[in-house]
Parts: sequence; structure tokens; C-alpha cells
Amino acid sequence: MNVDKILPENIKRLKPYVAGKTIAEVKNKYNLDTISKLASNENRLGCSVRVKDAVLSVLNNIQDYPDPVAQQLRHAIAKRNDIEESEVMLAAGSESIISILCRTFFKENENAVTADATFVGFFVQAGVQGIALKKVPVTEEYKFDVDAILNAIDSETKMVYIANPNNPTGTYLTGEEYRRLIDGVPEDVLIIADEAYYEYAVNTPDYLPALDYRKDNVIILRTFSKAYGLAGFRIGYAIAHSDLITEMLKTKLTFEPTAPAQAAALAAYDDIDFLSKSVDLVNEGKERLYRFFDEHNVSFKPSISNSVMMILKDEKAAINFTDEMLKKGVILRRINAFGLPNCVRITIGKESEMTHFEESFKEVYRN
Repeated sequence: MNVDKILPENIKRLKPYVAGKTIAEVKNKYNLDTISKLASNENRLGCSVRVKDAVLSVLNNIQDYPDPVAQQLRHAIAKRNDIEESEVMLAAGSESIISILCRTFFKENENAVTADATFVGFFVQAGVQGIALKKVPVTEEYKFDVDAILNAIDSETKMVYIANPNNPTGTYLTGEEYRRLIDGVPEDVLIIADEAYYEYAVNTPDYLPALDYRKDNVIILRTFSKAYGLAGFRIGYAIAHSDLITEMLKTKLTFEPTAPAQAAALAAYDDIDFLSKSVDLVNEGKERLYRFFDEHNVSFKPSISNSVMMILKDEKAAINFTDEMLKKGVILRRINAFGLPNCVRITIGKESEMTHFEESFKEVYRN
């Protein structure tokens, strides 16, 4: 069968998202006992102890379809954020919501504007729908370039995608920069404010959460995959004007997220103590990593997410470093797919994992 003959051109051009290596994969390949997975920006503490009982309780009715609008969780999110329930939509993670956005709002020949070094999932989902992307280079400081983004908007632009904080760089738009962007985008162009790392960023003095400066064309994305430690459940949410949510619900897969995912998220959302521990772990781990990098004259970008981007001299150095660290059982993320071939992203892990990173680093790193 000649598959090329049945594929549309946009799918032929598409490059699939490549996830980080699993612990089992590395254990089997290198026959190692100790693995530190610092590649995928997961919560290395795990998740709230409340999650297990919550998930087990719904298994008694697992033969039933889940609530299609996740009413209990929707209510909890709306109450905490002082918004209407009609302004909240749950789905199977932020990437699913991005897919919903791409298939809901775009007409033929319309484009989206974003950075060239941001979340690859947006590139993939736009590509699936055949949406033209205008990728603006990040600044020398690896930040979204507000002026360049505004200048890239044309009469066919339907959407501007901003990850704030950005993945994989950990950089962010300050409150002043964010306001300038929101005010500069035409009101008929949607602004996607992807706040996957909101919980880590919210206490940064000059960071402005999108909810604190809302306009009707802003759609906010948040997730339970990061600070809440529920990446394996695949659940996230959007906050937007109720008219936009109504249209997005039309194209959402009816019964996502699953019943266990909804129960897990509701239990995790109520456990403020675990959330605080998760954020503290990351903040302390980042400061430790900054000191370590300074001691070894390593270039990096300070971050307000749960990872730090290490900057090497070239792509070859990044490949060699990640390969050698992998042999030591430390899984890191080379971020060439994000448009940064000479950079490596390091998720902040538990103390033992960061020690494993440091000890392995000393054995393999070469300036």
C-alpha cells in the first residue's frame, strides 16, 4: 500500500512530537539500577496521597461514561479563580485543548503567530489542521519578542500563542510586556496564554497571570500534569469567555477527561499542602542548580518554571553531553525540536536526583 497517496500534504510534512525516554527504556538499555528522569518536566515528588483513594472510589462505577463537562471539578476551578463555571472547560491535558482550539476557530488560509522556540505540541496540533505558523525568533535573552510578534500579525492571523512561562526556556513576559502584548493584539485575534507552569510562577514579583489582565479574546490554559503531579492521567483546563467555551465544547471529544482523571484532579486540587511542597522543592532545587552551574562556569537561563535550560557551545556538545549523562542513568532533554539545538532542559528533581545529576555531570562535562 502506498500510504503517500492517501495522505494530505500537511500530514506528510508533519514531524511528530518525540517524548523523553522512559525509566524502563534506559534501565533496559544500560543495565542500571539508579535512574533520574529529569527530562519531561514531571513532578518528581509524585502526587498527593489523596489521589489514590479518590481514583479507587470511582472504579466502582467505571462501566459508566464520565461526566462530559466534569461538573465537580469545573465548579472547584471556577470558585477558586472567582469566575463563572461557564468560563471553564476540562479536557485531556493542555495539548488536547490546543487541538480543540485548532479545529474550532480556524478558517481556510488563516495563520497563527508564535515563537520559534516554544512548546512543540502547538506546532504539531497546528500542523495536523494544516494551519500556517508564523514563528518569530526569541530574543537574545530567550524571551518572546513582543514587538516582533505584534508586527507579525496580519489580516489572516487568527491566533497568537504565548507560553508564559515558556517551555523549554523557563523565561517569561513581565507584567508590563504582557500588558503591551494583550493591548496590541486586535480584538478579533485570539490570544492563547498557556500557563502550564502557573503554580511555579505565580509568586514571581513581576509575573502577571493572564487572569489578572483579561480581555474577551484571551484563552488561558492550565494543567494538572506539572505541579499537581498527574501527568499520567492527562487532564487540564481552559479558562475563557463563556461564548468561546461554548464553541470549544462542540469540538471536544465528548467524554474526555476520564472519570479517574477527574477524580484524581479534584483530590489533588484540594491538597494545598502537597502543592506547596512541590513548589518549594522546585525553588530550592533551582537555587542549588544555579550555584552548581556558576561553580562550573556553565551558561544557563534562570527560570520560573520547574526546569532550567543549560546552554552549550553547539549542537554537538549538547548531543555528547546528553548521551554521556544517559549512560550514567540521568535522563535529560535535548531541545533541538524546540529550535534550540545547543540547549538542554533539566527538570528539577528530588534531592537524590539532583545529587545524581551533579555527580554524573562532574564525570562527563567538558567545557
